[in-house]
Amino acid sequence: MKEIKVPELAESITEGTIAQWLVKEGERVEKGDPILELETDKVNVEVNSDYTGVVAKLLKEAGDDVEVGDVVANVDENGEVSTSAETSSEPSQSESTTESKQETKAEESKPVAEAPKTAGKSNQIVASPAARKRARELGIDLNQVMPRDPLGRIRPEDIEAHASKASNTTEEPKKAKQEAKSSEKTEFDKPVERVKMSRRRQTIANRLVDAQHNAAMLTTFNEVDMTSVMKLRSERKDKFLKKHGVKLGFMSFFTKAVVGALKEFPLINAEIQDNEIVLKKFYDIGIAVSTDDGLVVPVVRDADRLDFAGVESEVSRLGKKARDKELQISDLQGGTFTITNGGIFGSLLSTPIINAPQVGILGMHSIQKRPVVMPDDSIEVRPMMYIALSYDHRIVDGKEAVQFLVRIKQLLEDPYSLLLEG
Repeated sequence: MKEIKVPELAESITEGTIAQWLVKEGERVEKGDPILELETDKVNVEVNSDYTGVVAKLLKEAGDDVEVGDVVANVDENGEVSTSAETSSEPSQSESTTESKQETKAEESKPVAEAPKTAGKSNQIVASPAARKRARELGIDLNQVMPRDPLGRIRPEDIEAHASKASNTTEEPKKAKQEAKSSEKTEFDKPVERVKMSRRRQTIANRLVDAQHNAAMLTTFNEVDMTSVMKLRSERKDKFLKKHGVKLGFMSFFTKAVVGALKEFPLINAEIQDNEIVLKKFYDIGIAVSTDDGLVVPVVRDADRLDFAGVESEVSRLGKKARDKELQISDLQGGTFTITNGGIFGSLLSTPIINAPQVGILGMHSIQKRPVVMPDDSIEVRPMMYIALSYDHRIVDGKEAVQFLVRIKQLLEDPYSLLLEG
Protein backbone atom coordinates (compact mmCIF):
# COMPACT_ATOMS: atom_id res chain seq x y z
CA MET A 1 0.00 0.00 0.00
CA LYS A 2 1.44 3.36 -1.07
CA GLU A 3 0.71 6.75 0.49
CA ILE A 4 -0.17 9.87 -1.50
CA LYS A 5 1.13 12.93 0.31
CA VAL A 6 0.69 16.65 -0.21
CA PRO A 7 3.87 17.60 -2.10
CA GLU A 8 6.13 20.59 -1.63
CA LEU A 9 4.36 23.36 -3.55
CA ALA A 10 6.48 26.48 -3.15
CA GLU A 11 8.66 28.02 -0.46
CA SER A 12 5.87 30.35 0.62
CA ILE A 13 3.07 27.74 0.62
CA THR A 14 2.85 25.12 3.34
CA GLU A 15 -0.91 24.57 3.63
CA GLY A 16 -3.98 24.22 1.48
CA THR A 17 -7.63 23.20 1.40
CA ILE A 18 -8.91 20.27 -0.65
CA ALA A 19 -11.20 21.93 -3.19
CA GLN A 20 -12.35 18.67 -4.79
CA TRP A 21 -11.35 15.07 -5.35
CA LEU A 22 -10.84 14.09 -8.98
CA VAL A 23 -10.99 10.34 -8.27
CA LYS A 24 -13.10 7.95 -6.21
CA GLU A 25 -12.22 4.99 -4.03
CA GLY A 26 -11.86 1.87 -6.15
CA GLU A 27 -10.79 3.75 -9.29
CA ARG A 28 -7.56 2.98 -11.09
CA VAL A 29 -4.98 5.76 -11.48
CA GLU A 30 -1.77 5.97 -13.43
CA LYS A 31 1.38 7.59 -12.13
CA GLY A 32 1.13 11.31 -12.82
CA ASP A 33 -2.68 11.39 -12.98
CA PRO A 34 -4.27 14.31 -11.09
CA ILE A 35 -6.21 13.01 -8.10
CA LEU A 36 -7.29 16.17 -6.28
CA GLU A 37 -7.45 19.94 -6.64
CA LEU A 38 -5.84 21.86 -3.79
CA GLU A 39 -6.77 25.47 -3.02
CA THR A 40 -3.89 27.46 -1.57
CA ASP A 41 -3.81 31.07 -0.47
CA LYS A 42 -2.59 32.08 -3.95
CA VAL A 43 -3.65 29.62 -6.65
CA ASN A 44 -5.36 26.27 -7.14
CA VAL A 45 -3.03 23.39 -7.97
CA GLU A 46 -3.55 19.74 -8.88
CA VAL A 47 -1.91 17.01 -6.81
CA ASN A 48 -0.85 14.02 -8.90
CA SER A 49 -0.51 10.36 -7.99
CA ASP A 50 3.04 9.13 -7.48
CA TYR A 51 2.00 5.55 -8.16
CA THR A 52 0.01 3.37 -10.55
CA GLY A 53 -2.71 1.33 -8.93
CA VAL A 54 -6.18 1.47 -7.40
CA VAL A 55 -7.32 4.16 -4.98
CA ALA A 56 -7.84 2.12 -1.82
CA LYS A 57 -8.82 4.93 0.58
CA LEU A 58 -9.41 8.67 0.53
CA LEU A 59 -8.21 9.85 3.94
CA LYS A 60 -9.41 13.46 3.64
CA GLU A 61 -12.63 15.06 2.47
CA ALA A 62 -13.28 18.05 0.23
CA GLY A 63 -13.02 21.13 2.44
CA ASP A 64 -10.38 19.66 4.77
CA ASP A 65 -7.27 21.70 5.50
CA VAL A 66 -4.00 19.87 4.85
CA GLU A 67 -0.31 20.63 5.16
CA VAL A 68 2.69 19.71 3.07
CA GLY A 69 3.56 16.10 3.90
CA ASP A 70 0.06 15.07 5.04
CA VAL A 71 -1.13 11.70 3.74
CA VAL A 72 -4.37 12.23 1.82
CA ALA A 73 -4.95 8.86 0.12
CA ASN A 74 -3.72 5.27 -0.17
CA VAL A 75 -3.03 3.55 -3.48
CA ASP A 76 -2.84 -0.25 -3.79
CA GLU A 77 -0.41 -1.05 -6.59
CA ASN A 78 -1.77 -4.61 -6.81
CA GLY A 79 -5.41 -3.75 -6.29
CA GLU A 80 -8.30 -4.39 -8.64
CA VAL A 81 -10.92 -1.89 -9.72
CA SER A 82 -14.06 -2.33 -7.62
CA THR A 83 -17.39 -3.22 -9.20
CA SER A 84 -18.98 0.01 -7.95
CA ALA A 85 -16.20 2.06 -9.50
CA GLU A 86 -16.60 0.29 -12.84
CA THR A 87 -20.35 0.91 -12.96
CA SER A 88 -20.15 4.51 -11.80
CA SER A 89 -17.36 5.72 -14.07
CA GLU A 90 -16.43 5.79 -17.74
CA PRO A 91 -13.89 3.26 -19.10
CA SER A 92 -11.00 5.72 -19.32
CA GLN A 93 -9.42 7.62 -16.46
CA SER A 94 -9.44 10.91 -18.37
CA GLU A 95 -13.20 10.62 -19.02
CA SER A 96 -13.79 9.77 -15.36
CA THR A 97 -11.83 12.80 -14.26
CA THR A 98 -13.75 15.05 -16.68
CA GLU A 99 -17.09 13.68 -15.43
CA SER A 100 -16.02 14.24 -11.81
CA LYS A 101 -15.10 17.84 -12.56
CA GLN A 102 -18.40 18.44 -14.37
CA GLU A 103 -20.39 16.98 -11.48
CA THR A 104 -18.50 19.19 -9.04
CA LYS A 105 -19.13 22.31 -11.12
CA ALA A 106 -22.82 21.42 -11.30
CA GLU A 107 -22.98 21.06 -7.55
CA GLU A 108 -21.16 24.36 -7.06
CA SER A 109 -23.70 26.14 -9.27
CA LYS A 110 -26.59 25.11 -6.99
CA PRO A 111 -27.71 27.61 -4.28
CA VAL A 112 -25.92 27.09 -0.96
CA ALA A 113 -28.40 26.00 1.70
CA GLU A 114 -26.02 25.75 4.57
CA ALA A 115 -22.33 26.04 5.32
CA PRO A 116 -20.29 22.97 4.43
CA LYS A 117 -19.22 20.89 7.38
CA THR A 118 -15.47 20.61 7.28
CA ALA A 119 -12.83 19.22 9.52
CA GLY A 120 -9.58 20.99 10.12
CA LYS A 121 -8.07 23.99 11.84
CA SER A 122 -10.08 27.10 12.49
CA ASN A 123 -7.07 29.37 12.16
CA GLN A 124 -5.04 29.56 8.97
CA ILE A 125 -1.34 29.80 9.86
CA VAL A 126 1.33 30.71 7.31
CA ALA A 127 4.72 29.65 8.66
CA SER A 128 8.00 28.43 7.23
CA PRO A 129 8.91 24.76 7.79
CA ALA A 130 11.79 25.84 10.02
CA ALA A 131 9.43 27.92 12.14
CA ARG A 132 7.01 25.00 12.49
CA LYS A 133 9.83 22.69 13.56
CA ARG A 134 11.10 25.17 16.17
CA ALA A 135 7.57 25.73 17.46
CA ARG A 136 7.11 21.97 17.96
CA GLU A 137 10.44 21.77 19.78
CA LEU A 138 9.44 24.55 22.18
CA GLY A 139 5.81 23.48 22.47
CA ILE A 140 4.56 26.80 21.14
CA ASP A 141 1.09 27.25 19.62
CA LEU A 142 1.53 29.12 16.31
CA ASN A 143 -1.81 30.84 16.90
CA GLN A 144 -0.13 32.78 19.72
CA VAL A 145 2.83 34.03 17.66
CA MET A 146 2.83 37.58 16.28
CA PRO A 147 4.73 37.66 12.95
CA ARG A 148 6.82 40.64 11.88
CA ASP A 149 6.45 39.80 8.19
CA PRO A 150 3.94 42.23 6.57
CA LEU A 151 2.35 39.23 4.83
CA GLY A 152 1.80 37.46 8.15
CA ARG A 153 4.31 34.64 7.53
CA ILE A 154 5.82 33.27 10.76
CA ARG A 155 9.58 32.77 10.71
CA PRO A 156 11.98 31.13 13.22
CA GLU A 157 12.94 34.48 14.75
CA ASP A 158 9.27 35.13 15.54
CA ILE A 159 9.16 31.82 17.43
CA GLU A 160 12.25 32.72 19.45
CA ALA A 161 10.87 36.18 20.26
CA HIS A 162 7.59 34.69 21.44
CA ALA A 163 9.37 32.06 23.52
CA SER A 164 11.39 34.69 25.39
CA LYS A 165 8.27 36.71 26.18
CA ALA A 166 6.08 33.78 27.15
CA SER A 167 8.58 31.73 29.16
CA ASN A 168 6.65 32.25 32.41
CA THR A 169 3.12 31.85 31.04
CA THR A 170 0.93 28.85 30.37
CA GLU A 171 -0.65 28.68 26.93
CA GLU A 172 -4.32 27.92 26.56
CA PRO A 173 -5.06 24.56 24.88
CA LYS A 174 -6.04 24.92 21.24
CA LYS A 175 -9.28 22.98 21.76
CA ALA A 176 -10.40 25.35 24.51
CA LYS A 177 -9.62 28.29 22.25
CA GLN A 178 -11.72 26.87 19.47
CA GLU A 179 -14.65 26.26 21.81
CA ALA A 180 -14.38 29.81 23.16
CA LYS A 181 -14.21 31.20 19.64
CA SER A 182 -17.28 29.17 18.66
CA SER A 183 -19.23 30.44 21.65
CA GLU A 184 -18.60 34.03 20.52
CA LYS A 185 -20.65 33.56 17.34
CA THR A 186 -23.60 35.90 17.19
CA GLU A 187 -26.97 34.20 17.16
CA PHE A 188 -29.76 35.77 15.13
CA ASP A 189 -33.52 35.70 15.63
CA LYS A 190 -34.11 35.90 11.89
CA PRO A 191 -32.92 33.54 9.12
CA VAL A 192 -29.25 33.72 8.14
CA GLU A 193 -26.89 31.68 6.01
CA ARG A 194 -23.38 30.74 7.13
CA VAL A 195 -20.86 29.99 4.38
CA LYS A 196 -17.26 29.07 5.15
CA MET A 197 -14.73 31.54 3.78
CA SER A 198 -12.44 30.03 1.19
CA ARG A 199 -8.75 29.84 2.01
CA ARG A 200 -8.02 32.51 -0.58
CA ARG A 201 -10.67 34.86 0.83
CA GLN A 202 -9.26 34.38 4.34
CA THR A 203 -5.76 35.13 3.06
CA ILE A 204 -6.96 38.26 1.24
CA ALA A 205 -8.74 39.43 4.39
CA ASN A 206 -5.72 38.83 6.61
CA ARG A 207 -3.31 40.57 4.26
CA LEU A 208 -5.52 43.63 3.87
CA VAL A 209 -5.78 43.97 7.64
CA ASP A 210 -2.02 43.40 8.04
CA ALA A 211 -1.29 46.08 5.44
CA GLN A 212 -3.33 48.61 7.39
CA HIS A 213 -1.77 47.59 10.71
CA ASN A 214 1.85 47.45 9.53
CA ALA A 215 2.03 50.43 7.18
CA ALA A 216 1.51 54.14 7.79
CA MET A 217 -0.91 54.28 4.89
CA LEU A 218 -2.19 57.52 3.42
CA THR A 219 -4.01 58.31 0.17
CA THR A 220 -3.67 61.32 -2.09
CA PHE A 221 -5.97 62.14 -5.00
CA ASN A 222 -5.91 63.94 -8.33
CA GLU A 223 -7.96 63.97 -11.52
CA VAL A 224 -6.98 63.37 -15.12
CA ASP A 225 -8.47 64.86 -18.27
CA MET A 226 -8.78 61.75 -20.45
CA THR A 227 -9.54 63.69 -23.67
CA SER A 228 -6.17 63.08 -25.31
CA VAL A 229 -5.98 59.41 -24.32
CA MET A 230 -9.47 58.75 -25.66
CA LYS A 231 -8.70 60.65 -28.87
CA LEU A 232 -5.48 58.70 -29.42
CA ARG A 233 -7.23 55.37 -28.77
CA SER A 234 -9.94 56.31 -31.24
CA GLU A 235 -7.37 57.19 -33.89
CA ARG A 236 -5.18 54.12 -33.44
CA LYS A 237 -7.45 51.33 -32.14
CA ASP A 238 -8.31 49.72 -35.50
CA LYS A 239 -4.76 49.71 -36.83
CA PHE A 240 -3.46 48.62 -33.43
CA LEU A 241 -5.83 45.64 -33.31
CA LYS A 242 -5.05 44.63 -36.89
CA LYS A 243 -1.29 44.84 -36.36
CA HIS A 244 -0.97 43.33 -32.88
CA GLY A 245 -4.09 41.20 -32.49
CA VAL A 246 -5.00 42.84 -29.20
CA LYS A 247 -7.15 45.84 -28.32
CA LEU A 248 -5.61 49.14 -27.26
CA GLY A 249 -7.04 49.67 -23.78
CA PHE A 250 -6.49 52.15 -20.98
CA MET A 251 -4.25 49.84 -18.95
CA SER A 252 -1.25 50.20 -21.24
CA PHE A 253 -1.40 54.01 -20.92
CA PHE A 254 -1.58 53.83 -17.14
CA THR A 255 1.12 51.19 -16.90
CA LYS A 256 3.55 53.19 -19.02
CA ALA A 257 2.71 56.37 -17.09
CA VAL A 258 3.31 54.58 -13.78
CA VAL A 259 6.69 53.27 -14.95
CA GLY A 260 7.72 56.75 -16.07
CA ALA A 261 6.72 58.24 -12.72
CA LEU A 262 8.40 55.45 -10.73
CA LYS A 263 11.69 56.18 -12.47
CA GLU A 264 11.46 59.77 -11.22
CA PHE A 265 10.35 58.78 -7.69
CA PRO A 266 12.21 55.52 -6.92
CA LEU A 267 11.11 55.28 -3.27
CA ILE A 268 7.60 54.43 -4.44
CA ASN A 269 9.10 51.40 -6.20
CA ALA A 270 10.82 50.23 -3.01
CA GLU A 271 10.00 48.18 0.08
CA ILE A 272 11.06 48.01 3.72
CA GLN A 273 13.03 45.02 5.02
CA ASP A 274 13.84 45.31 8.72
CA ASN A 275 15.73 48.61 9.02
CA GLU A 276 16.66 48.82 5.34
CA ILE A 277 14.98 50.37 2.31
CA VAL A 278 15.28 48.14 -0.76
CA LEU A 279 15.27 50.28 -3.92
CA LYS A 280 14.22 48.10 -6.84
CA LYS A 281 15.82 48.79 -10.20
CA PHE A 282 13.17 46.85 -12.12
CA TYR A 283 9.50 47.50 -12.82
CA ASP A 284 7.24 44.50 -12.33
CA ILE A 285 3.75 45.98 -12.22
CA GLY A 286 0.92 44.10 -10.54
CA ILE A 287 -2.48 44.42 -12.22
CA ALA A 288 -5.40 43.64 -9.89
CA VAL A 289 -7.92 41.24 -11.44
CA SER A 290 -11.30 40.43 -9.91
CA THR A 291 -12.36 36.76 -10.05
CA ASP A 292 -15.21 34.75 -8.57
CA ASP A 293 -12.82 33.61 -5.82
CA GLY A 294 -11.59 37.09 -4.95
CA LEU A 295 -9.01 39.61 -6.05
CA VAL A 296 -5.68 38.40 -7.43
CA VAL A 297 -2.73 40.46 -8.60
CA PRO A 298 -0.76 38.86 -11.45
CA VAL A 299 2.42 40.68 -12.41
CA VAL A 300 3.47 42.19 -15.74
CA ARG A 301 7.23 41.58 -15.75
CA ASP A 302 9.70 44.24 -16.91
CA ALA A 303 6.91 46.60 -17.93
CA ASP A 304 9.52 49.25 -18.75
CA ARG A 305 10.83 47.06 -21.57
CA LEU A 306 7.42 46.40 -23.14
CA ASP A 307 5.72 48.56 -25.73
CA PHE A 308 1.98 49.28 -25.61
CA ALA A 309 1.17 46.06 -27.46
CA GLY A 310 3.36 44.06 -25.10
CA VAL A 311 1.61 45.47 -22.04
CA GLU A 312 -1.86 44.90 -23.48
CA SER A 313 -0.97 41.34 -24.48
CA GLU A 314 0.35 40.52 -21.01
CA VAL A 315 -2.64 42.09 -19.25
CA SER A 316 -5.00 40.11 -21.48
CA ARG A 317 -3.09 36.85 -21.01
CA LEU A 318 -2.85 37.15 -17.23
CA GLY A 319 -6.47 38.25 -16.91
CA LYS A 320 -7.64 35.17 -18.81
CA LYS A 321 -5.45 32.88 -16.68
CA ALA A 322 -6.90 34.46 -13.54
CA ARG A 323 -10.49 33.96 -14.65
CA ASP A 324 -9.76 30.39 -15.77
CA LYS A 325 -8.01 29.64 -12.44
CA GLU A 326 -4.79 28.78 -14.25
CA LEU A 327 -2.43 31.25 -12.57
CA GLN A 328 0.85 29.83 -11.29
CA ILE A 329 2.71 30.97 -8.19
CA SER A 330 5.29 32.62 -10.44
CA ASP A 331 2.57 34.80 -11.99
CA LEU A 332 1.84 36.42 -8.61
CA GLN A 333 5.23 36.86 -6.98
CA GLY A 334 7.59 39.80 -6.91
CA GLY A 335 5.53 42.81 -7.98
CA THR A 336 7.02 46.22 -7.22
CA PHE A 337 3.89 48.41 -7.61
CA THR A 338 0.20 47.70 -8.20
CA ILE A 339 -2.57 49.22 -10.33
CA THR A 340 -6.21 48.54 -9.54
CA ASN A 341 -9.16 49.66 -11.63
CA GLY A 342 -12.37 50.04 -9.67
CA GLY A 343 -13.77 52.09 -12.53
CA ILE A 344 -14.80 48.98 -14.43
CA PHE A 345 -17.38 48.37 -11.68
CA GLY A 346 -18.53 52.00 -11.58
CA SER A 347 -16.39 53.31 -8.71
CA LEU A 348 -16.04 57.10 -8.80
CA LEU A 349 -13.51 57.41 -5.94
CA SER A 350 -11.82 55.01 -3.53
CA THR A 351 -8.80 54.56 -1.26
CA PRO A 352 -7.01 51.38 -2.43
CA ILE A 353 -5.09 49.32 0.12
CA ILE A 354 -1.37 48.72 -0.38
CA ASN A 355 -0.37 45.27 -1.62
CA ALA A 356 2.34 44.61 0.99
CA PRO A 357 5.32 44.58 1.00
CA GLN A 358 4.95 47.16 -1.78
CA VAL A 359 4.66 50.77 -0.65
CA GLY A 360 2.35 52.17 -3.33
CA ILE A 361 -0.81 51.36 -5.27
CA LEU A 362 -2.61 53.40 -7.93
CA GLY A 363 -6.39 53.38 -8.10
CA MET A 364 -8.19 54.09 -11.38
CA HIS A 365 -11.87 55.07 -11.43
CA SER A 366 -14.82 55.73 -13.71
CA ILE A 367 -14.53 58.24 -16.52
CA GLN A 368 -17.27 60.85 -16.21
CA LYS A 369 -18.03 63.92 -18.28
CA ARG A 370 -17.71 67.03 -16.12
CA PRO A 371 -17.53 70.79 -16.75
CA VAL A 372 -13.91 71.96 -16.65
CA VAL A 373 -12.60 75.53 -16.57
CA MET A 374 -10.02 75.87 -19.35
CA PRO A 375 -6.90 78.12 -19.29
CA ASP A 376 -8.78 80.87 -21.17
CA ASP A 377 -11.57 80.73 -18.53
CA SER A 378 -13.99 79.06 -20.94
CA ILE A 379 -15.90 76.03 -19.71
CA GLU A 380 -15.82 72.75 -21.58
CA VAL A 381 -17.28 69.31 -20.91
CA ARG A 382 -14.37 66.88 -20.56
CA PRO A 383 -14.07 63.14 -19.76
CA MET A 384 -12.47 63.19 -16.31
CA MET A 385 -11.12 60.40 -14.09
CA TYR A 386 -10.21 60.61 -10.42
CA ILE A 387 -7.00 58.75 -9.59
CA ALA A 388 -5.76 57.79 -6.12
CA LEU A 389 -2.35 56.87 -4.77
CA SER A 390 -2.18 55.02 -1.47
CA TYR A 391 1.35 54.97 -0.09
CA ASP A 392 3.38 53.97 2.95
CA HIS A 393 4.29 57.17 4.75
CA ARG A 394 7.14 55.40 6.54
CA ILE A 395 9.39 55.88 3.51
CA VAL A 396 7.32 58.01 1.12
CA ASP A 397 6.79 61.63 2.09
CA GLY A 398 3.63 63.49 1.18
CA LYS A 399 5.52 65.76 -1.20
CA GLU A 400 6.84 62.80 -3.22
CA ALA A 401 3.44 61.12 -3.28
CA VAL A 402 1.69 64.23 -4.57
CA GLN A 403 4.38 64.89 -7.18
CA PHE A 404 4.25 61.25 -8.30
CA LEU A 405 0.52 61.50 -8.92
CA VAL A 406 0.90 64.85 -10.68
CA ARG A 407 3.52 63.29 -12.96
CA ILE A 408 1.12 60.48 -13.88
CA LYS A 409 -1.52 63.09 -14.64
CA GLN A 410 0.90 65.00 -16.90
CA LEU A 411 1.91 61.87 -18.81
CA LEU A 412 -1.69 60.77 -19.37
CA GLU A 413 -2.79 64.21 -20.51
CA ASP A 414 0.03 64.13 -23.08
CA PRO A 415 -0.09 60.46 -24.15
CA TYR A 416 1.92 61.10 -27.32
CA SER A 417 4.96 61.55 -25.10
CA LEU A 418 4.38 58.02 -23.75
CA LEU A 419 4.38 56.67 -27.28
CA LEU A 420 7.58 58.54 -28.16
CA GLU A 421 9.33 57.36 -24.99
CA GLY A 422 8.26 53.76 -25.60
